[in-house]
Amino acid sequence: MHAGDKSSWLILWRGYLEFYETDIPEEQTELTWSRLLDNQFNMNGLVIENGGIICGIVHYSFQNSTWSPNGHCYLEDLFVDPNIRGKGLGRALIDAVYDIAVKSGCSRLYWNTDSTNETARKLYDTYTQESGKIQYRIQISTPD
Repeated sequence: MHAGDKSSWLILWRGYLEFYETDIPEEQTELTWSRLLDNQFNMNGLVIENGGIICGIVHYSFQNSTWSPNGHCYLEDLFVDPNIRGKGLGRALIDAVYDIAVKSGCSRLYWNTDSTNETARKLYDTYTQESGKIQYRIQISTPD
């Protein structure tokens, strides 16, 4: 991912947020973009092109683990333009992150998705079965 990818990334990022029916402040989008470009921050991104046009994004980070000497790799966001899905681009992005995780010595690559995301789950199930883990979340508000 390079600084020149921002306009294409932004279109896909907004599509991703729309898919998950969420809205985040523009300041957070800008912060995410700057973190993706910051080599000193533990947030990474890749893009994929089709016909010279960026049409997919993936974001990932590394996580320390008490269960593994080299930790885990967390694939946080994956989105491919809905108009060209089914061409293997999502798989290529997952495979690229997998290769990075292997080269980094990680013992696990993992990600989450909504149980209702049937289209993505068809792809994900070709890699492995769901973990059976249930995620709990406590929303923490920041003071004004």
